[in-house]
Amino acid sequence: MPGLQKVVDRFSPQGRIVLAHDSGNPWLVGHFVLEDLVPASLGPVRVALLGHCPIDATRLASIVRGLRSITDLDAVLHRLPGGVHLAASVGGDVRVQGGISGLRQVFHTRIDGVPIAGDRADLLAELAGTGIDEHALALRVAAGPVGPPLDERTAWSGVRAVPPGSYLRIEADRAHQVRWWRPPEPDVPLRRGARITREALDAAVGNRTEGRSGADLSGGMDSTSLCFLAAERNPELVTLNRRESDTENEHSRLAAESAEQLPTAEHLVLHPREMPSAFDDPGTAMGQEQPSPLFHGLARIHRCGEFLAEHGVHRQLAGFGGDELFHGPPGYLHSLLRNRPVKTIRQLRGYRTRHRWPLLPTVSALFAAHDVSHWWREQADRLTAPPPATQPPALDWGVAPLRAAPWASAETVAAARSALRGAALAAEPLSAHRGQHQLLAALRTAAPAYRQFARCYAESGVRLELPYYDDRVVEAAIAVRPDERASPWRYKPLLAEAVRGTAPDAVLHRSAKAGAPESGIGADVHIGFRRNRNAILALFADSELAVHGLIDTGVLRRHLLAPHVGPSTLVALEHLLGCETWLRGVTRGSAGRTDAPATAS
Repeated sequence: MPGLQKVVDRFSPQGRIVLAHDSGNPWLVGHFVLEDLVPASLGPVRVALLGHCPIDATRLASIVRGLRSITDLDAVLHRLPGGVHLAASVGGDVRVQGGISGLRQVFHTRIDGVPIAGDRADLLAELAGTGIDEHALALRVAAGPVGPPLDERTAWSGVRAVPPGSYLRIEADRAHQVRWWRPPEPDVPLRRGARITREALDAAVGNRTEGRSGADLSGGMDSTSLCFLAAERNPELVTLNRRESDTENEHSRLAAESAEQLPTAEHLVLHPREMPSAFDDPGTAMGQEQPSPLFHGLARIHRCGEFLAEHGVHRQLAGFGGDELFHGPPGYLHSLLRNRPVKTIRQLRGYRTRHRWPLLPTVSALFAAHDVSHWWREQADRLTAPPPATQPPALDWGVAPLRAAPWASAETVAAARSALRGAALAAEPLSAHRGQHQLLAALRTAAPAYRQFARCYAESGVRLELPYYDDRVVEAAIAVRPDERASPWRYKPLLAEAVRGTAPDAVLHRSAKAGAPESGIGADVHIGFRRNRNAILALFADSELAVHGLIDTGVLRRHLLAPHVGPSTLVALEHLLGCETWLRGVTRGSAGRTDAPATAS
């Protein structure tokens, strides 16, 4: 087929891998890390895994033997550890999918009438010759990353994302999405759930610690737990502690105490003076798949990758995803109220005390029975309303209300409001349980930023491993009773129980995240903003977003020059910088690279 050969020809022949379809046409093409590719071919059945899955081609062939249709893979996938992209062809039908958490995602478009899927939206846009989706960009400028279902719309016109838990089915010249995975019922008791979660974590860490491997040792529960799990397999592990400027942050002390319990490991420390400031080099583009959602830390992520490579570490475990998975918001209280009202009231009091939620809004939110579509309509209607005077209780389908950035133009706000109303028409809960929906939405919303982190590390030759995003780990954690998985009095009780006896007790016994403000904006971010404010103002004096009519630079300048720039402004600025640098890279720079896999049928 000419269209397929056109796709193949766009990849550099050097290092290019092409797998053939049963028909003889090109099926899978790209530049892959060979150790990530596990193919199996059994007559008319073709299956390929791309990513971390500790099985070989022989084992994969035995698992998929006897497949009669691509739907038969539903049962097979629950037996695969790790996190992978999967491409399968059975009897001429093709199935392409990523993981259930959103870290490994699939995008798709059409080229010369042929459905094409791949793991890079920008690559597919370049192959298809499409431009940016200004309405999707306007939504990001106005409200930042908004999560599912709007995350299915990419920043590229004509390129869509397949939602996690679904696959793209390609039959001849037709393609459609099929939902194959639904979250398990959250009814597993904590003790049994901790044992299952530990088994999943052991498998996830597994062979990710071979050779000269490293692990973050921040002093936080997420990274420290993985570090000690890895040390059980590799006593000569290399740990990395990235110090913060905030002297009140307890992480440094806990990291030092934890390091003493790993005497055979090599401990690396990156001090604040050795790290770029937050918002350093604000005009630097960070990839073209999408605007960066966590812009302020990308220069630091690059430095970490370089530092590890300088010390010979080429594989690094990190705890990204642990907050989303084990410290989710308390939306589960809605379901708990119907079955255990006394426990609900006790836990609600704990959350109110910890977060200072006002009484009447909290009670109102607890008894609100509206669906997820109502929540999206409310966000559209109140997009330009003043922000809440106090932190609202995190009991709704969305944890925090959406508010338009003050510098968004009227046209940008109108486009964003239209998108939110469209979401209200299409939205379906990710789970029938509100707490599970909140958790899965948080995982999906954060995943693109962590995927970008991994690419930053990869530029230095370091592979970033995120075990908390592995499918089996996610399934194990979300199956635990939510009122036992989370608690207002214990910090991440499920993870603490899962790694008890392995990670240090001082880390597991904390009652809160050390030194972490509610906004997530710490002292380092405020310091970095003050150091780089002039460079940021200079960048927006020549703003590409302003050229497109998306922002009012006068309003932006007034907010950035205010005597006190608060956390909400810095969060909105971070999203804005991600959009500005992305748009500059697309319109003033190159259109992208063909160095990632694409799948065609």
